[in-house]
Amino acid sequence: MVLIDDDALDELEREFVSRVRGRVLEIGAGEGENFGAFHPDVEWVGLEPDAKRRAELATRAREWKHSAVPLDARAESIPLPDHSIDAVVGTYVLCSVGDVDATLAELRRVLVPGGRIVLVDHVIAPPGTLKRLVQLVATPCSKRFCHGCHWDRDPQPALEAAGFVGSDIRRFRVRSMPFGPVPMLLFDGRAPTQAG
Repeated sequence: MVLIDDDALDELEREFVSRVRGRVLEIGAGEGENFGAFHPDVEWVGLEPDAKRRAELATRAREWKHSAVPLDARAESIPLPDHSIDAVVGTYVLCSVGDVDATLAELRRVLVPGGRIVLVDHVIAPPGTLKRLVQLVATPCSKRFCHGCHWDRDPQPALEAAGFVGSDIRRFRVRSMPFGPVPMLLFDGRAPTQAG
């Protein structure tokens, strides 16, 4: 697995996020860290369950000329109609949702058939590695104190089981993460072309 630094990761994240077009749902939008990466023509819709982050997100959304008020909701229950979104973006979100499968079912529901999904997340290290052991030990604390973050997840199998097809999937390790290099996943794919 290739080893990269934070700057290379930031550049890749921006490049992946810049690919989306149309009406875009950003799940777990935080405080708007991705606004600079979105194409200017994107019609942004943000979802953020944390009240403090959502308040900052609303301010930054206005600064970036996005008219939509961020939604107070979790990714497992998105208050949008079926097939109303052209693309979904999530950076460091699937690590912290309560139910990955329910989240992916909701993303599939709100996406138009064949809609784009771009996700960036840290993933669990390969079996038998010291990094994996550290992640397994750290997860109970990180879930409690870091907005529900699980260091012991790999969402790619769940994405594929939910019918998402990756067109650009990249895995690498980032050297400047805590406790040594951390495996990362960048996933650019599509929802099934058939609704359901």
